[in-house]
Amino acid sequence: MPAMATAPVKFSVATNSPCVQPSLPLRRTPAAISFPCRPWSAAMNSCTGLLRRSDVVAAAGHQKLMGSLTTNEGLRFGVVVARFNEVVTNLLLQGALETFERYSVKEENITVVSVPGSFEVPITAQKLGKSGKFDAILCIGAVIRGDTTHYDAVANSAASGVLNAGLSAGVPCVFGVLTCEDMDQFPTPRPYASLL
Repeated sequence: MPAMATAPVKFSVATNSPCVQPSLPLRRTPAAISFPCRPWSAAMNSCTGLLRRSDVVAAAGHQKLMGSLTTNEGLRFGVVVARFNEVVTNLLLQGALETFERYSVKEENITVVSVPGSFEVPITAQKLGKSGKFDAILCIGAVIRGDTTHYDAVANSAASGVLNAGLSAGVPCVFGVLTCEDMDQFPTPRPYASLL
């Protein structure tokens, strides 16, 4: 049986991945950016090829931007909280408000909007984000699995909806909707709530 002819393969310079090029010989070209391997700690005594994000950004010549947990002068925050399963969501809201207070966010810079359930959280977050009045939106809800597929629909819609709300509004929308099998899986209220 005669051997089948195959097209020569060339590797993309930017991604180092193969792409078919009919007239070029098989050749592996180096990546567009190469990083020297160097140890960063005593625990890393051999080159593993792993890079920290800061090294990648610095090596690529990009500007490195770092956020601040304590600088919030003039920032406005929206909080969308679901009323359904309010035993949990009220504690999460209380923890979030305590955290805002701990970081000296003024009460007048926080707007809390209550919605019926976690399914309604994303559309409200999107409206707040698109209003231009907020720098970030915190989305709080709690979904508990029952005996039907309703849990899957609400949990998936809330997750993708909050992501899409942030993308379409251009404002960070933080996903704080807990999804659990039953009430026993919800973390103890006080420690978890103050982490938000």
